[in-house]
Amino acid sequence: MTKINENFLKLQAGYLFPEVARRVRAYQAKNPEAKIISLGIGDVTQPLPPAIIEAMQKAVEDMAGANTFRGYGPEQGYDFLIEAIIENDFKSRGVDLDKSEVFISDGAKCDTANIQEMFGLDNIVAVTDPVYPVYVDSSVMAGRTGQANEKGQYDKIVYMPCTAENNFIPEPPTTPVDIIYLCFPNNPTGAAAAKETLSEWVDFARRTGAIILFDAAYEAFITNPDIPHSIYEIDGAKEVAIEFRSFSKTAGFTGVRCAFTVVPRQLTAAASNGRAVEVNPLWNRRHSTKFNGASYVSQAGAAAVYTPEGRKQTRQIIDIYMANAALIRKSLTKLGYKAYGGVNAPYIWVKTPAGVGSWDFFDQLLQKANVVGTPGAGFGPAGEGYFRLTAFATPANVKEAMQRIANSV
Repeated sequence: MTKINENFLKLQAGYLFPEVARRVRAYQAKNPEAKIISLGIGDVTQPLPPAIIEAMQKAVEDMAGANTFRGYGPEQGYDFLIEAIIENDFKSRGVDLDKSEVFISDGAKCDTANIQEMFGLDNIVAVTDPVYPVYVDSSVMAGRTGQANEKGQYDKIVYMPCTAENNFIPEPPTTPVDIIYLCFPNNPTGAAAAKETLSEWVDFARRTGAIILFDAAYEAFITNPDIPHSIYEIDGAKEVAIEFRSFSKTAGFTGVRCAFTVVPRQLTAAASNGRAVEVNPLWNRRHSTKFNGASYVSQAGAAAVYTPEGRKQTRQIIDIYMANAALIRKSLTKLGYKAYGGVNAPYIWVKTPAGVGSWDFFDQLLQKANVVGTPGAGFGPAGEGYFRLTAFATPANVKEAMQRIANSV
């Protein structure tokens, strides 16, 4: 009989967001008249900017012409998009990249999980706690962990607590680690890392030989000019870090799918004999073997983000979401809640009332206010007692949700 990958049997319950959706469906079935407002999953609500729509429509027209039709494109992505990324996202911040170091994909979520294929299973993974669940669950699926304990933490993963006491910024671990997942601005806490903090992490990685997997999916929401948008703004980071970016939240591509990963040529890992091996060619080989490239139409739309019109229009949308974030934080603070984030990130991390667990608060908010958020416990044990709200709803729904919460207190 065919054997399964038993690592999947180690996974705890269901993936967080489907579980949230299941509970909402169950409530809606019993209360069909309820008008539920979701501030839970980080999905965008504003339509794609006109400049992007125009570029994608032009790309579709190209697909209709014999002389402009595109079949398989480069697995690594079209040069027109890669060049725009390098010029606008990195060169403008003093970071030089070669085109061979940028890989276009259909999502940062996929890349942050798939990148593990480059590294041996005996590497020790470190994650923040709370954490974006994909980092942990994909590590479990790959076979890098043992079983979960009563707290839901997996053996062989090093958890780095992020609490109000450390401003939700973890300290480098004191035990040996090989792969470190960092996400700034952070999902779920909304914390952003200063240059000094990232410098400490880069120095730690260079000193210990660890590799940082840096998820910068929310860099476009940074409002503080002193906060780095890329880890490569830190000297030496190209030697120890891989960076992930996404157009999902930046330009509303959650339904279009386009992202990219930067793997510097300077980055190396060790073979079993101690020989230093470049990671970039390995990721290139993996990318070429298992991926046929993001669609021409989606890449054409992504390139339009960097046009003058595209930059202006996407900025306007980001400003809408950040205004939502400010309203959520202000409203909850006024009601007596401790609210974090929402300044350099589209997430607000809320302390639940004393004695009320994350899932209990989820149920209370759903039943009393018909508002959906995400229980902090779903992001890890340190998330218990917290609740995440997103700013990706419409302004009208955010305003209504805050009023409902105020009336339910």
